[in-house]
Amino acid sequence: MKIDIQDVNDTRKTLAVSFEASEIAAEETALLKQFATQAKIPGFRPGKAPVNMIRQRFKKQIADELRQRVISKAYQDGTKEAELNLINVVDLGEVEIAADQDAELKFTVDVRPDFEITEYKEIEVTGLSEEVSEADVEEAIDRIRTERAEFAPVEREAAKGDYVKFSHEGTIDGTAISEIASEKPVYAKMPQTWEEIGSEHGLIPGLGDGLEGLKTGDKKEIEVEFPADFSVEELQGKKAVYAVEVQEVRERKLPTLDEEFAKAQGVESVDEFKNRVEEMVKGKKSQDRRADIRRQVTEAISGKVEIPLPESLVEFETEMAMRQVVQNNVKQGVPQEKLEENKDEIHAESKAAAAEAVKLQLILTQIAEKEEIKVEDTDFSQFIMQRAYQSGQKPDDIVKELRKDQEQVRRIQSSLLYDKTLEFLVDQAKVTEA
Repeated sequence: MKIDIQDVNDTRKTLAVSFEASEIAAEETALLKQFATQAKIPGFRPGKAPVNMIRQRFKKQIADELRQRVISKAYQDGTKEAELNLINVVDLGEVEIAADQDAELKFTVDVRPDFEITEYKEIEVTGLSEEVSEADVEEAIDRIRTERAEFAPVEREAAKGDYVKFSHEGTIDGTAISEIASEKPVYAKMPQTWEEIGSEHGLIPGLGDGLEGLKTGDKKEIEVEFPADFSVEELQGKKAVYAVEVQEVRERKLPTLDEEFAKAQGVESVDEFKNRVEEMVKGKKSQDRRADIRRQVTEAISGKVEIPLPESLVEFETEMAMRQVVQNNVKQGVPQEKLEENKDEIHAESKAAAAEAVKLQLILTQIAEKEEIKVEDTDFSQFIMQRAYQSGQKPDDIVKELRKDQEQVRRIQSSLLYDKTLEFLVDQAKVTEA
């Protein structure tokens, strides 16, 4: 076996592995013996059938198996002898393999780039304050009360925070929206719908704000302008007029902060409720602080080195990022045609994010090797339990699924290693209080 390596770039190589005919013939001989031992041929005891009969009867199977064996041997022995820090096999050139002729296999492979990360411990970062003020607690309590508010009908004019029930019918330059966007009737004409005045999440941009000051029975024409990137293509950037009639105004009434309310939250008194909210706020601030330190550490180590990035890794991460962007947009109701129009922009943004992700992965992998950080069984078990909790599945069912997909298991292990290494760096960071 002979090996030749050619550089394509800093992270891509061509590995040529040559075999003489005698080496391939030896592999075929071993393969024929294996087939002869296992084959059941009438008139012959196992292992006693003539070699030519075995070769003829199992011609295709032997040829396929011989090819796989030679390719596997070339890959394993070639990369080991060449001392390549392999990441991916990008391509395997076409090659004919037969026992009576020499063969040369050419692999195009991506390898781990050569770089050195140093001074990654005691990275200087600024920690967000974990101090909890009375105002923080009161704000959190108000949010809880708001979530549990009731809405009571009122006869006054609608104000910010009220919910208004109304009918609407929209036109653009005198043409009914039902004709312009016929597949989206919710934006055209509705006999009854609700809007919260002052909310940023209204169905029709600006319509809710136009209802402020109206009371039950009032009619009004409200002008709105759809954003240029609105989810309905026919309405993008258009100005519309909606004729509305208010049917009901409801006022948000917050529950009184008393013992009854506290008991409804699972505690016995208002003071106990406030203490629980304070602990909740402390936990949230602690999470925010650690997440921000992780961000600072990530940016710091990424800025310490410049690394040539393996193309196959960037391509894979780009595809994953694009898939996530598309899924998120579909959930938000963005039409497929709009995604097609923006595919070049989506690809460019996804590729930039993928490059940063690959760079960070390479750095964290090297730090993990230096610090002998490994993914233990307990780490994987914790991941299984967390996924079970989030998905509502049984842990055993998740394990059964993963056993069928070793590639997914490998990706999970890599992700756990990156996270564990980053947590190590966060623990080592030198924190200055904000």
